[in-house]
Amino acid sequence: MNTQRQQHPATLDTQAAQFLAAIDEAMRTPTHYRDPSPLPPTGPTPPVPQPGRPPMSSKATDDSVRMISAGFLTLCAGGAASGVLHFSSNADPTVIALIAAAPIGIAVPILALTRLIRGAKEAAEALPAEHHHHYTGTVVQDQRSVNSTTRGVWASTRNQLPK
Repeated sequence: MNTQRQQHPATLDTQAAQFLAAIDEAMRTPTHYRDPSPLPPTGPTPPVPQPGRPPMSSKATDDSVRMISAGFLTLCAGGAASGVLHFSSNADPTVIALIAAAPIGIAVPILALTRLIRGAKEAAEALPAEHHHHYTGTVVQDQRSVNSTTRGVWASTRNQLPK
C-alpha cells in the first residue's frame, strides 16, 4: 500500500489541483440574477390603498352616507332652532336642552324596538323546518336492568347485564 502512494503522488496532486480549480470556478459563477428592468404599470400586482374613503361593502357605504346626511340635517335643524330661540329672546338653556334631547329620547326606544323585532324575525326564519314522523307497527318493549360497580381512586365503571 505504501508503494502505491509513492508511485503516483504527482497524479494525486494533479487531481487535487483540478478539483480545487473546479471549486474555484464554481464559486466565481453567479448564483443569482436581479432583473433591472422596471415593473409594468399594470398586471398581477396586488392592489394599493388609494387616498380617500377606505374600500367598504356597498351596504357599509350606504350606511355611512346615511349617517353623514342625517348628521348634517340634524345640524341644520338644530342651528335653525337655536337661531329662532336666540333672536326671539327666549333662549332658556333648559328649554334648549330639552328640545335637543327630545329626538334622542324618542328615537332610541324606537330603534331598539325595531332591532328587537328584526332579530326575532331573523331568529324565526333561522329555525329548522318542522318535521313530523309517524310510525305504524308493533312496539316491542326491551326492559333490561344494568348492574353498575365503580371502585378505586381512578374509577372505572364496568356495566354488566344480568345473566
